[in-house]
Amino acid sequence: MDFTSGAYWAALGSIIFANIVLSGDNAVVIAIAARSLPAQQQKKAIVWGSAAAIVMRITLTLIAVEMLKWPYLKIVGALLLLYVGISLLGEDDGDDGHANEIGGMAAAIRTILVADLVMSLDNVLAVAAAAKGNTPLLIIGLAVSIPLIIFGSTLLLKVMERFPIIITLGAALLGFLAGEMLLTDPAVAARFGEQSETAINLVGAIGAAIVVAAGLWLQQRTRDKTPA
Repeated sequence: MDFTSGAYWAALGSIIFANIVLSGDNAVVIAIAARSLPAQQQKKAIVWGSAAAIVMRITLTLIAVEMLKWPYLKIVGALLLLYVGISLLGEDDGDDGHANEIGGMAAAIRTILVADLVMSLDNVLAVAAAAKGNTPLLIIGLAVSIPLIIFGSTLLLKVMERFPIIITLGAALLGFLAGEMLLTDPAVAARFGEQSETAINLVGAIGAAIVVAAGLWLQQRTRDKTPA
């Protein structure tokens, strides 16, 4: 595709737009995972986590069409997403700062990568469709999206400081996505048939409730164990 043509730039714009729209939940995870780090490490975790997630997403996009046909893959992903959501909400922001500083950034980046991998299984199909089989264009489009995702995560981090309820809502979003993934797995469809939108939303709501309840319980238990 000629980079001077309008079609090239239209396709590139479609990739960037699709990636940003579909990365809203990823930005939430990045912000929540980095929130308990020292200010200096927050920026590093967001930058490196976002960049690594984009590289992983490029690789995933190239094979996603086949991967989404694998039975039980989404079920495993749903369980991982539940775990990530509960872990993020269960963290106590009042933990010792020095402990967070030691290895905290590596843990945050690992959380970002796991969550992005799971949540991107469906998202990458839209991005791949926008690329129309042009791999270089796909890579350029996703790479250009990095600063925009970083900006979104940084902005969310600042908003979370003023409105902590966003952390709970973000964790609930992960639980909802986990419920959706569970019912849309090929193995579930093969055994029980295609599920209705109502059933998918209901299981998503149950997943959100599980994450919030378990996460808040873990958070309270951590506070109870912490000396006053």
